[in-house]
Amino acid sequence: MHTIRIELGPASHDARVGSGILDQLGELARDAGLKTGTCAIVTDSTVEDLYAERTADALRKGGFAPIVISIAPGESSKSVQMLELLYDRMTEAGLDRNSTVFALGGGVVGDLAGFAAATFLRGVPLVQVPTTVVAQVDSALGGKTGINHRYAKNLIGAFYQPRLIVADVTTLATLPDREFREGLAEVIKYGAIMDAPMIADLERDLDAILARRADLLEQVVARSLAHKAAVVGADERESGMRKSLNFGHTVGHAIEASAGYGSYLHGEAVAIGMVAAARLSSRYAGFSADEASRLNRLIERAGLPIAMPAGWNNPGFLRALGLDKKRFAGAIEFILLDRLGHSLARSLSVDEIVASLS
Repeated sequence: MHTIRIELGPASHDARVGSGILDQLGELARDAGLKTGTCAIVTDSTVEDLYAERTADALRKGGFAPIVISIAPGESSKSVQMLELLYDRMTEAGLDRNSTVFALGGGVVGDLAGFAAATFLRGVPLVQVPTTVVAQVDSALGGKTGINHRYAKNLIGAFYQPRLIVADVTTLATLPDREFREGLAEVIKYGAIMDAPMIADLERDLDAILARRADLLEQVVARSLAHKAAVVGADERESGMRKSLNFGHTVGHAIEASAGYGSYLHGEAVAIGMVAAARLSSRYAGFSADEASRLNRLIERAGLPIAMPAGWNNPGFLRALGLDKKRFAGAIEFILLDRLGHSLARSLSVDEIVASLS
């Protein structure tokens, strides 16, 4: 089992990565200082069928008394209506301030359950139990929680740190191929912004990773989380260094919002966003054409889209881009590359971004 420490002062916590460690969840939660007794497992209906009972058994063995709250899978569940459902079920079950919320699933479950935990009784303990590549390598760590608004993704939310992250890579075996591949976009992102040797390792090992070799998955997840832990530990609230993690996300989020949540998986939209950001990097940051092509080839080889959607330059896309949370004084702080493994920020107008992508 790999242990990654996320250093955040009083909010410091561990991320555990391994094979088969879901069965140790109750013990790991208790070791993290969480109180036993009534707790909630928030999941979606797909993950519920696969892992909810196993998770509940692991918690019961650790002295917890779990209830399961299941939501519909997909981005549309990150809504005010679904948040209210969680509040209702948690209240009916008698959860108190010592009761833990276990977020079992992908990024949607993690964001929604995390926001519910942040706001229920003004905050109850949270454990992230990610079961997708995107969630294991990225969204489970960092404390970002939230729901979507019809105008923009994640427009309503809060920073709220979990008490523990438990990433069992064996749960990735049941992911549909499309969902597995989308998570690799976030892995590639880490190499692009801060670890150039990781790009070379991914080029070498990609076939085995796509075949879901457990030892390589453990390495990839642990390496990705270690990178994110270093960034979040230095900049929890995204005032500086943490903004680099948004590479590919500015255009990606605008694609998700304008195409309709669910039309593109998050990682697919980020993949397109990274290709777009590479083009902008060549224009505004001196990123070489050879390195841009190398990055694009790796993204494409991972089975991810690289082309902007047909009709992308539409009012919905422009509105979502203009509502980007990194906007300031009429410009968007856009993350670019000057070389593989090194990122920087540039203030670009919506017009400059659109002109470069057209």
